[in-house]
Amino acid sequence: MKNSEILANCAGGIKIKEEWKNKRESFELMDVRKLSGNFLLTILKKADKVAVGDGICVVQSFEPIPLYSAMADLGFEYQSEKVSDDEYRVYFHRTEMKEASVPGGMNAPLKPLAILNLKEIDNALAETVVHFWDIVWGQENPAIEMKTRLLLSLANGVGAGRFRQATRELVKAYAAGVTVAELDELFSMLVWNQGVGYFASEIGPSPLFGAYQVIKKLEKKGTSREDVIKKLIEEFGEKNPDVKTAYTGKN
Repeated sequence: MKNSEILANCAGGIKIKEEWKNKRESFELMDVRKLSGNFLLTILKKADKVAVGDGICVVQSFEPIPLYSAMADLGFEYQSEKVSDDEYRVYFHRTEMKEASVPGGMNAPLKPLAILNLKEIDNALAETVVHFWDIVWGQENPAIEMKTRLLLSLANGVGAGRFRQATRELVKAYAAGVTVAELDELFSMLVWNQGVGYFASEIGPSPLFGAYQVIKKLEKKGTSREDVIKKLIEEFGEKNPDVKTAYTGKN
C-alpha cells in the first residue's frame, strides 16, 4: 500500500502521519486474529500500560472499529491500514494519560463481541457488520441520545425474546446514565406491552430482571454508580453464559 493510500485511511490527517512515520514500526505488535473471547479487554489491559508518546499495533482480520472509541477514551489516536483482505493493522499512539470513563477500561461496557463469531464464517461478512454497527452506534452527534437508543434496543430485544441482548443493553444504558426511575417506568411498560403472564414466566426469571434488581438494591444501599457498574460487569458481563455473545467453546 502506498503512503498516499495509507494517509487516506488514517485518522487525524498529515499531522499525525508526520509524527508517526518514524515511530509506528517500533510499536509492539498484537496479532489478535486467532484469539477467542474478549480480545478487546486483552488489548485494553496492554494499552493501559503504554506510556505517552509510545503505542501498539493491533492486527485483526477486520477493521476493529468498536476498539477506536475505547482506545480514544484512554488517550490514544489511531491510524488504520488495510494490508490484505484478511489483515488490518491499526496503529495506536498515546497522546495523553487518561483513565477510562467506565470501569473495566472501556468507554462503554459489553462491546459487540458477536462480530468474532461472524469472522468465523467470513471476514468480509464481519467487516460489513462492523461498519453497519458503526453507522448505528458510532455516530458522534446522533439525533436520538445514547440512553434512549439503548432503552429502545432493550425493549426491542424483550419483544423479540432476546433477553441476552436486552440484558447487555441494560448494562450499557446504566453506564450511559439511565436512572432507576427511568428503569422503573421502562419495566412498567414491559408489563403493559408484554402482559403479566409473559412478565411472570419470561422476564421475571431472566438475567435482564436480575440486573435491574442488582441496580435497585445497590443504589438503595447508597452504592456509587461506578461500583454498581463494576458489579453489573462482573455478574452480567462476558463471564455470564446467559449474557456473553462471543463463542469460546465453553461456558
